[in-house]
Amino acid sequence: MLDRHELIERYLVTDRDRPRLRVNFIQSLDGAATRDEVSGGLNNADDKLVFDTLRMLCDVIVVGAGTVRAEGYGGVRVRDEDARWRVEHGLAAQPPVALVTSRLDFAPSHPFFADAVVRPIVITSAASPAAARVALADVADVVVCGEERVEPDRLVAELTARGLPQMLCEGGPQLFGALIEADLVDEICLTMSPVLEGGSAGRIAHGAAATARGMALLHSLTAGDMLFLRYERR
Repeated sequence: MLDRHELIERYLVTDRDRPRLRVNFIQSLDGAATRDEVSGGLNNADDKLVFDTLRMLCDVIVVGAGTVRAEGYGGVRVRDEDARWRVEHGLAAQPPVALVTSRLDFAPSHPFFADAVVRPIVITSAASPAAARVALADVADVVVCGEERVEPDRLVAELTARGLPQMLCEGGPQLFGALIEADLVDEICLTMSPVLEGGSAGRIAHGAAATARGMALLHSLTAGDMLFLRYERR
């Protein structure tokens, strides 16, 4: 079992004022991002501890619309002990969640909004329905970051301007692919689940164009047969 205090030391960012976009994913040994269409099918208690630690350390959680639907995102809340750690270190007890959606096809009654413990942020485009933006403004801060689609650089600039420079992206593949194409990924935390999944599951990133970005290994941790990798941009 991984140690919480060691994980904090391993994943802590020393310069919190410098914007940093960190991405967290899990995949099988053969590259599948999901089992039965959800990433949770690949994890275990150790991966959950890393997942919780990364949430505890961030200023804001960034997630795409597809992941909110598939993974059942409702009222995102860090554990009580993690909330206490955050307050002791000058952070808000709970990090807000920024939902990235160009189409904006969410009702204000969706659990993502209805069960939120901190007012969410909705990042959308000017092409999204104006009526939907007005409706969601009652339950979230709605921000336009692009004309026809959400522009990743404007997303990062908006969150940084809000005093949320430590960004943790939890998916999904299309959002991750867009961030790679825009060269905005500063770090990836990748869990390798010790299974061969097969089937038709997709990759952790999907984009319109292949883009090579060199990354440097910061650490590798093991817990049983599970492998935890942390890379940052070169």
